[in-house]
Amino acid sequence: MSESRASAAPSEVSQDNAEPEEQIQPVVAVILAAGLGVRFDESNPKQLVQVGGKPIIAWSIDAFQFNARVTDILVVVNDRVREAVEAIVGDDTYDKVRTVIQGGIERMDSTEAALQTLAEAEIPQDAKLLIHDAVRPFVSQESINGCIDALDTFNAATVALASTDTMLMAGDLGERKVVRQVPDRDSMFRAQTPQAFRFSTLRKAYDLAAADPDFHPTDDTRVVVDRLPEEPVAIVAGSVTNMKITLPSDVPMAEWIARSLAG
Repeated sequence: MSESRASAAPSEVSQDNAEPEEQIQPVVAVILAAGLGVRFDESNPKQLVQVGGKPIIAWSIDAFQFNARVTDILVVVNDRVREAVEAIVGDDTYDKVRTVIQGGIERMDSTEAALQTLAEAEIPQDAKLLIHDAVRPFVSQESINGCIDALDTFNAATVALASTDTMLMAGDLGERKVVRQVPDRDSMFRAQTPQAFRFSTLRKAYDLAAADPDFHPTDDTRVVVDRLPEEPVAIVAGSVTNMKITLPSDVPMAEWIARSLAG
């Protein structure tokens, strides 16, 4: 990746594909690809696995690259995939990718690294951030636009899919898990990504979370819900195809989705 692209601040990017008369703030997609994928195949990083003829991470970057309202993309990686990801985004097709940065051991470390990079680039406090898992390659444009729109009214939003299954809250009884509660299914949703925030809101939540070394959230929505409980998080409709590729057994379903999207 060239230095000129890597050093561009989000507030300075070209608006060729945006709608400047309606969209003032930058809309920055942060693609999290730093996971080690220990449940997948340690010798074959899942971010780089080919699905439908291209790497999984390329599908995810494409979704934001080709959304006219997204102005900038930041990709967070680990050492094992950095070289390959930089080669992918080095293609002129990905002109919205500003930089590839090093992530951390846990998800929140990677988001924190992205927030620090954006702060150093002097991103506006009211910029819209879309945090997305690289291994959810089939996020829809409707979900992306739904997040961007939700941030006109809320400071935080998340894509989620209404649960079609009855959910069980469990507890421990000796060595066995037992049912403690059966929540109303109408109130149950399965979290997906992107998860969207005004920059200042997510920055504030992470600053508060930093004071608790025992806090290890698995997504960014929880950081806001736990640290800024007065801040409502809007739900944006997800889809069954917005799957997270976690295990090798998920790949055949991903291939089927890729073929269906190709028509």
